[in-house]
Amino acid sequence: MAGGESVVPLTTFQRAVLKVLSAYQDAKSGYLAGGAALHFAPDSLRYSRDLDFFHDSVERVADAFAADRGRLEAAGCTVEVTISQPGFVRAVVRRGADATLIDWAHESAWRFMPLVRIEEGGFLLHPVDLAVSKLLALVGRNEPRDFVDVLYVHAHVLPLGALCWAAVGKDPGFSPRSLLEMLKRRGQYRSEDFARLDLVVPIDLIATKESWRAALDAAEGFILTAPPEQIGCLYWSTASQHFLMPSPDLATASDVVPHFGRPGGVLPNLVDANEPE
Repeated sequence: MAGGESVVPLTTFQRAVLKVLSAYQDAKSGYLAGGAALHFAPDSLRYSRDLDFFHDSVERVADAFAADRGRLEAAGCTVEVTISQPGFVRAVVRRGADATLIDWAHESAWRFMPLVRIEEGGFLLHPVDLAVSKLLALVGRNEPRDFVDVLYVHAHVLPLGALCWAAVGKDPGFSPRSLLEMLKRRGQYRSEDFARLDLVVPIDLIATKESWRAALDAAEGFILTAPPEQIGCLYWSTASQHFLMPSPDLATASDVVPHFGRPGGVLPNLVDANEPE
């Protein structure tokens, strides 16, 4: 939406808006989520046309919007509200030829990890929570942009099977198997569906569909063998210090520990489960 600007994961104007708003952020004042939070990565596949700020209560949405509106207008922006209802505000923010959509919305505080803070964007959802949320978004709506984002997090954050397994913790109305079956109905897109997105590079439709089928197959193998008593968790490797999708022989290894979410998120155990403290 920015005039005369090359396609990059976040536009110069979006980054300027984030700089204005993040200067006043704290962990209780909201955080960036959605596609834009993913697109700070230099290897991101697309850039987002909006910025999504989430808050842990309906009341905080209204308070945050009022405060942010004043800060944006003080920075020379105009703020045109297009939707305003309890727990959700959408506005078009403009300055000169540049514009972006911003959403202020209510979202549950339940997550796997605490928020992270980066210098240029303030507080963001942790990548694993972004990935889980993106998977649930694709389940709920058949949008090409969500499909592109899920393929990105599958390759760069956590494999699809581990995301299906963990997503049940965030939304207990599903099972990993039901999520996978719904995801099997996704991916049936045509080239023109992706042409409407602002992509860093064009989508190779054949290679993308092959990658999607491989991700689904690997996810099914994991879901069929993962310990059912650990449903809804992530898996943290104390040896490699990152989240992973363990193979069947590693699912019960001493250095792979289940990590469950809670309101506000929690850091994982940093030592082996069987190691004396």
